[in-house]
This record gives sequence, C-alpha cells and structure tokens, in this order.
Amino acid sequence: MKAAAVRPGEYRLLALDIDGTLLRTDKTLSARTRSAVDAARARGVHLVLVTGRRYPSARSVAEDLGGDVPLVLHNGALILDVDGGDASILRCRPLPRALALETVAVGRRHGADPVVHCGQRGEGRLLVHQGPYSSTLLAYYLDKSHPDVTACVAIEQSLTDDPLQVMFGGRLEDMAALLPALQVALGDRVKIERTVYPAQGVALLDVLERTVGKAEALAFLQARWDVSSERTVAIGDNWNDREMLERAGLGLVMGNADPDMRALGLRVLPTSDEDGVAVAIEQYVL
Repeated sequence: MKAAAVRPGEYRLLALDIDGTLLRTDKTLSARTRSAVDAARARGVHLVLVTGRRYPSARSVAEDLGGDVPLVLHNGALILDVDGGDASILRCRPLPRALALETVAVGRRHGADPVVHCGQRGEGRLLVHQGPYSSTLLAYYLDKSHPDVTACVAIEQSLTDDPLQVMFGGRLEDMAALLPALQVALGDRVKIERTVYPAQGVALLDVLERTVGKAEALAFLQARWDVSSERTVAIGDNWNDREMLERAGLGLVMGNADPDMRALGLRVLPTSDEDGVAVAIEQYVL
C-alpha cells in the first residue's frame, strides 16, 4: 500500500547545508531566513545543520541561530548534539590513519597539498605540510583557520591518531585530475566527496571513512528522533549534498547550485541570496 503524501506543515525534520544554502554569499544569515527557522523550531520541527565544515567553523553559525542546534560535521564523520552551549559526541567515524597517510601520499604525488582534519571531539585541528602552497584557495582557507593550523615538516610523523578526513582544494581542473587518481589508488576503501564552485573556478575533495556521508548521518538522526524519511526536508547546493537530497522525503536544491546539479530533477529553490531556504520553510514546513 502506497504511503500517503506528506502535506505542507507535516514535515518534522529540517536538514540544512550551511554554505551556499543557509548563508548568503557574504556568509550572513538573512532576517527572513532566521525568522523562518525560528518559526519551524517553535512548531517542534527538528533542525540539524549538515555540513562539510569542522566544528569551530560551524559552531558560530549554530550560535547565530540561537544555539542548541545538532551538527553533522565533516560530511557526516562527526555528529554532535549541542545543549546549552555544550557539545556532546553522538557519533564519530574517523578515517583510519594508514588510509589517511596513503591519501596524503597520492595527493602529494599529483602536486596537491593535503589538509588533514584532526580531533575526534571536534577540536578542529588541521595538519599541513609547510608551504608555499600550490593553491590560493588553500592558502586562503588556512589563513582563515588560524590558529588551528599546524604546519609540519612531515605529516607522517605528526599524525598520531585517526583523523576525520583529508581535504584537497584548488582549481577545478586540478581537482578533476586528482579525483580519478585518488579513486584508482584508494578504491572503495574510502568515501570521496566533492564540492564544486564553477563560478569561482575552484573545488574541494574530501576523503573520508568509507561509510561516511550526509545521507547516512541524517538516517542516524532520523532513527534517533523517530522521524521517517518521508517527513524530512533536506536542502543543499552541492554534490556532497546529493545523496541526502535524493533520500529525503523532500529534497530541494538551491538556485545557485552547479547547473548540472540543478538538472538532476530535484525541485529548485531561489538562490541563497534570494532567501531560498526561507521560501522552502514557508512553503513546505510552515
């Protein structure tokens, strides 16, 4: 028997990506979006931020929303519950150290600079080789992440625990060339997520533990909160969101997403600068 269609106002879980989705291009949260999120939470709708960001970066966004917002970080490798400003670990799936070092070696052979994300409790520490770096994007990211960055003579000696992920960033064409090299070398022993920004000509590659993903992390929270996929709304703008959007009862893609992603057949919202998230909440959740 086919399940009844979920009507507007009946959704119980709202999963939001951060960059390019919740936040505008200037990295601010609009008054309209804040009001819509507040109204959804007041109705008892579960809210979770599902992002590739690390905890120190995502925490500021959660605090801007009023705190006590559960966080899916590193594309699902780390899930935190936040209560009264204190974060507790719900789940952590780190990348085995041996695979992380193999990933670092593959990247270095192809002229890419690896960033190893460490700290299984959300510390947000970053290990990198000493510069200079091949990508201005990477240099900018590391500058913004100060003082959590440690430049190492050899990551192999400095990495003592299983990290959360290994990240590469740079020009679209460089990351497009690196992706198949990583896939050939690492196979299905890892999960590789890509985030692309065609307008800026840059992309990110995140190498993660093989079972990690935004969709799988969301399924974990659905089970924890006893909310079905059918009653879940997920909104995102990039390829690392794709599985989550396709598995949610209602998956919505932002109007500023990669044109190829907007062509997948998902419902397309206005852009983040046009308050697409607020439009979705007002139309479907409220």
